[in-house]
Amino acid sequence: MQDGVLVNDPYEAQNRSVHNFNKSVDRNVIAPVGNLLRSGGGGEQRSDRIGARDAVINVGSNLSLPGKVVNSVLQGRPEPAIKNLFRFAVNSTIGIAGIFDPAGEGFGLPEQDTDFGETLAVWGIPEGTYVELPLIGPSTQRDAAGRVVDIFIDPLNHVLNRDERMIALGLRIGSKAGERARFGDTVDSILQDSADSYAQTRLIYLMHRRHELGETRAEIDPYADADADAGSDVGADEGVIDPYEE
Repeated sequence: MQDGVLVNDPYEAQNRSVHNFNKSVDRNVIAPVGNLLRSGGGGEQRSDRIGARDAVINVGSNLSLPGKVVNSVLQGRPEPAIKNLFRFAVNSTIGIAGIFDPAGEGFGLPEQDTDFGETLAVWGIPEGTYVELPLIGPSTQRDAAGRVVDIFIDPLNHVLNRDERMIALGLRIGSKAGERARFGDTVDSILQDSADSYAQTRLIYLMHRRHELGETRAEIDPYADADADAGSDVGADEGVIDPYEE
């Protein structure tokens, strides 16, 4: 238990080793690249680099949409599948391969985020133990398996040729680097400034992910729901883990 959050981390020693590796890579490689994307190399903000960064983020996000459509279908959720499909069609054409976001800005079609980890959760698969993956970061056994499956069910991987797949992969990696640059100060405060960055990262990930999936404490640990008595009048959302809860 960490700050009232159930933590299943039997591999903490190994996870901390991976975390230290990831932290070193972030400090020596990712953060400097992020700083270049945020500035012109001398500390002053440059609008052209910020524009390029956001364009790469948009393209990478657009390329992820077909896989999200498949996952929404597998979850039995047609509405987000249709919205993401239309978003992909609009941004791939009017938005010039996803560089711009007319779907979100003009058509009111924001991205409906999902992945196969969420699909597994919808199917009733428990989250398993906490794990930290090399270069990828915090995860659970369920989400780690989901990342692998996402690669195989992504329609673009079956349509694009090898060179095109490599370009798409590079754009997605660039999109992640752009996100790191966009939220650089927050990431730095967690990874580099906190007294125990591993515990802090683990806590934030688990709270956010469980809240994102709407998982209750009872779903995560059936024996931990001692407060939910048979005669209690709790609401339908009682027990949902909210990272913003005081």
